[in-house]
Amino acid sequence: MIKQPPYLKKGDQIAIVCPAKKLPKPIDKAIAILQDWGLEVVLGETVSASYHQFAGTDELRKNDLQKYLDDPNIKAIIAGRGGYGTLRIIDELDFTAFLQQPKWLIGFSDITVLLSHAFAELQTQSIHAQMPYTFADSTPEALQSLKKALFGETVTYNYSSSFKGRNGQAEGQLIGGNLTLLIAVEGSVSEMDYTDKILFIEDVGEHEYAIDRMMRILKRKGKLAQLKGLVVGAFNEVAEESIPFGQSPQEVIWELVKEYDYPVCFDFPTGHIDDNRAMVLGKNVSLRIDHPNVQFKF
Repeated sequence: MIKQPPYLKKGDQIAIVCPAKKLPKPIDKAIAILQDWGLEVVLGETVSASYHQFAGTDELRKNDLQKYLDDPNIKAIIAGRGGYGTLRIIDELDFTAFLQQPKWLIGFSDITVLLSHAFAELQTQSIHAQMPYTFADSTPEALQSLKKALFGETVTYNYSSSFKGRNGQAEGQLIGGNLTLLIAVEGSVSEMDYTDKILFIEDVGEHEYAIDRMMRILKRKGKLAQLKGLVVGAFNEVAEESIPFGQSPQEVIWELVKEYDYPVCFDFPTGHIDDNRAMVLGKNVSLRIDHPNVQFKF
C-alpha cells in the first residue's frame, strides 16, 4: 500500500537541493514564499554549487540529497530545479532512513525520476509541482496548489479544454510526470505500474515525432490499454521542423489512445508552464470530463 508522508505544519523544515542542473539565478523569492507559509527553509550545498551543467559533481549532488533524506528534522525536500542529472545518482541513494520516516519529495521535469522511484520502489506519495527556480514566474494558483498539497488541504481543479478528448468519469491512483523521463526509467526499479491508474503526462521542447515514438513505446508495452484515465498536460516549446510531422502533439497522443474507452482530457494545467498545478503521485483522485469542462480532484 502506498504510504503518505505526514502533511506539513507551520515550523516544519523544508530542504532545497539541486539533484540535477545548477541554478542560474538566485531563488530568494521562492525562499521568502516558503517562509511566508510558515516553513523553515534549509539550503543544501548544491543550491550554490556548479560543475559544468550540473549543481556540483554527481558525488556532491548524491551526498547533498542523501543528507536530507536521512535528516529526521527535514519534513520535505524540494528540488531547486530540473534540467538533467537525477538519473545519474538515483541508484546511489540509500532510502533506509526515508522508508522509516517518509517525507515529501517535490519537483517536476527531470525530478520525475525521483518521483517515479518514490512510487515504484519506495511505495510513497510525492508531489509533482513548481520548484524554487520557477516560483518567480508561477501563477498564484499553482503556488497555492502546492501549499494545499503539502498542508493536506483538498484540491480541486476546474478548467476548460480546447482540444476534445473523451468524456467520462474515473477514480484511481495518480501516476505520471514528464514523458521523456517516464520513458527513461522504463525497465528499471523506478518504473511505475500503469495498471488501473490515472496517468498524467507533459513535456517541453520535444518534436512531434519524439512524442509519437515515446507514446508508441508505452502502447507497445500494453501500458496505455491498462489505464483508467489519461490527463494530458502542456506539450510546449515544440520547435518547427523543416519537414512538418503533420500532427500536433495533442493529435499524436489522441490517435494512440482513441481506441480505448477511458476518459481523456487535454490542456491540463501541468508541465513547463507558469500555471503548473500540483499533482500528488500515488494519491487517489477523481476525474470528470464533459468537454470542454474538466474537473480533477484529490
